[in-house]
Amino acid sequence: MLWLVGVPRECVKWHPTIDPEKCVSCGICMNCGRGVFAWEDGKPKVVRPNECIPGCTTCMNLCRGEAITFPPISELRAVYKREKAWAKVKDALREAGKLK
Repeated sequence: MLWLVGVPRECVKWHPTIDPEKCVSCGICMNCGRGVFAWEDGKPKVVRPNECIPGCTTCMNLCRGEAITFPPISELRAVYKREKAWAKVKDALREAGKLK
């Protein structure tokens, strides 16, 4: 995944957390294309947290009950800064022919 060039995914603490008190079981999070959630006992559960794409917050933005949260983006940006990930991503995108 180009978002994490040179950074092991398990070293990036980025995944959703669900507040069960706020969850209204609308199911919108089940649209996650990465399969982060599973439906268990009438509620969503985060079952594959490392499948979440770092920086993505689509499920949180669409959650009807506003039950989904993520770590502060500043923590993710700190990982990118520490690992010099922006330059690595740009190089990888050039190699993939997505940047000229």
